[in-house]
Amino acid sequence: MFSRLLGRSAPSAQVAKQRLQLVLVQDRTSISAETLNLLKDEIIAVIARYIEIDQEHVQVSIAPNNAGHQLVASIPVRSSRRERPLTPRANGAPPAA
Repeated sequence: MFSRLLGRSAPSAQVAKQRLQLVLVQDRTSISAETLNLLKDEIIAVIARYIEIDQEHVQVSIAPNNAGHQLVASIPVRSSRRERPLTPRANGAPPAA
């Protein structure tokens, strides 16, 4: 009750539980925090070529699901920035930014 009045978001036990779940999922999938951060950086770079995103608030994580695990990304979009058609280059790569 007091946490709601003081504006606290989640009790420390809940935060600790979420962190432990993340560590366990990373351990089970053999994806290190470093690899997840590299993946996040690459996802940001690719998406930022096409739309303006809030790069400071992008979140990428691994979460369990019925089929095993899934990559979950929360990417706040600021605005679309389609200045030219999205046609692939001759080699099949996406257009340069």
